[in-house]
Amino acid sequence: MIRRSDDQKGFQVLPRRWVVERTFGWMTRWRRRVRDYEARLNVSEAMILVAMGGNLMRRNAHP
Repeated sequence: MIRRSDDQKGFQVLPRRWVVERTFGWMTRWRRRVRDYEARLNVSEAMILVAMGGNLMRRNAHP
């Protein structure tokens, strides 16, 4: 986990933060993941796994 230091002033790019933001961007390609419509946590987790699995299959099919 990357933490911001308490003595930091102004904006500073956090290392590896772009990896998380990129992954969230990939998940929003799935219409159902754009907003969290599921009321149950296990259904939401399953949709995240489906979205990431679809992303993985698409990347393997089109290198």
